[in-house]
Order: sequence, then C-alpha cells, then structure tokens
Amino acid sequence: MSGFRAAHLISAAGLRDDPPKRLVLLDVRVGVGGPDPDGFLRGHLPGARFVDADADLAGPATALSGARPLPQAAPLTAALRRWGIRSDSAVVVYDDSRSVPAARAWWVLRWAGLTDVRILDGGLRAWREAGGAVVSGTGIVAAGNVSARPGGLPVVDTAAVATLPRRGILLDARPRTHYRGAGEFAGHIPDAVSAPVFDDFDEHGLLRDERTLRARYRDLGLDLATPSATHCGSAMAAALQVFVLATLGIDIALYPGSLSQWTADAARPLVRDDSAAPGPVPSL
Repeated sequence: MSGFRAAHLISAAGLRDDPPKRLVLLDVRVGVGGPDPDGFLRGHLPGARFVDADADLAGPATALSGARPLPQAAPLTAALRRWGIRSDSAVVVYDDSRSVPAARAWWVLRWAGLTDVRILDGGLRAWREAGGAVVSGTGIVAAGNVSARPGGLPVVDTAAVATLPRRGILLDARPRTHYRGAGEFAGHIPDAVSAPVFDDFDEHGLLRDERTLRARYRDLGLDLATPSATHCGSAMAAALQVFVLATLGIDIALYPGSLSQWTADAARPLVRDDSAAPGPVPSL
C-alpha cells in the first residue's frame, strides 16, 4: 500500500490485527431515514462511538446554504471531545453505506485540523467478513481535548464554482443518470465533468487499486497543476471523491453547498439531457 493510501485508508484485517495506538473508532451509520443510532446499538465495532451525520457533521441549513453547510467550530469541538478524541488520537471512521457517511466524517475531521483520520475499507461488512468482533449497547467514553480548527482542507464557494470550468475542472460525483437529468437536482452545472465516485469501488465496496484510479482520473483530465473541485447533491458523495483522490496524493477542493445550494437560486443554470431515464440511485 502506498504512503498516501495508507495515510487515509485501513483494511479490516489491518484494523483487526494491528490497530493504531490511541485508536478512536467512529461509527457513522446511516439508514433509509437518516442517521441510524438503533443500528449502532444492535451491533458495532468494539469501542466505537456513534456519529450523527446530520447533527454532528453539518451546521443548521438555511434557504440559501445548501442541505449540509459546514459545522461551526464550537459545536464541532464539543462533538470531537464527546467522542473522546485527543490531540494524539488515531481516528478510524466507518459505516455500512458504501463509505459515503464515513467520508463525510473523514472530510469534516480533516477540515477541522485532525491529521490522523482513516476510513475502514469496506466498512462494517468488510469487518464482519474479516471475522472482526461486533458488540451491542454503549460504553463509557473519556472526554477528549482536541479543538476544531477549520480550514484544514480546501473548499470553494458558489461564485468560484460558476467560473471554475473555464480555468480548471469541476467534477460531479453523482451517478451518471443524475448528471444527465434524472433524480433529485436533475442535470448538472454547465461544463462540469461527470465522475461518478462509486465507480472507484468494487462490488464489495472496497476501494479499487491505485493504478486503476490514477488511470481513471488522468482520463478525466485531472492533474496536480489544474485547479479542481468536486460536488454532488449535498456534499456527501463529493467528500468521498476528495478522499479517493487523497489516497492518490491529489488535493481537490470540495463545494460544500453542492447542488442543493446551487439550485437555491433559480437563475443558476442546470444542463439536462432530456433523454435521460430516471435512475433508482438516490442523490447524495
């Protein structure tokens, strides 16, 4: 495993057999109706803390902010300490939803200044298949001492997104059917490049090999010298794309408002392919 990949990703076998010192595990479980604390209570990795992807990893939404605005430093600090994160903690995040909620947690924590944060490759399913133990209920967690210091990862705002395709690359991480015009936020920002992030994972939800990923993003025109950003519906799948590129040593900005903010102003254009058939995959 390359250095970049190892810095952001951990396998189920690696976590089981050689867990990081001062480990903090965060379970970012999301079900059909939203965050899933009941699923967490029924079974989670030993010592894991539950993270509410809506309440803990986003700020209050407004009519113009998009669905998941960035959290404020004070409430995020309180959450980090509630989870027991200290300045020397090694954090591993996981979910059971193709790593999308986990990636949102990874991104928010890295943006908040934490440097040792990894995603469990394949999530809860991979952990179970590797023979990892699962426990129920909750446990007592000692309070942490870390503080959120926003700004650790790059972001772009709506004004920058409107001009980015003329000087760089704007990726759209949603399923291609949504990019073309199906589902919520049907269509795409003019000149955005369709780059469905789920193509970066195999049928088991495991991240594809580095060579495959590098070839894919090279074909999309991405390189270290080109200004670039990614977005989706509400900055969940896009956070996963930032994570994937981080495993390749490529930094890309996130548009936190994503299409839920872009479409808040009806004057902002969306390009739609009217031949697109509705798709079953929900916008993320």
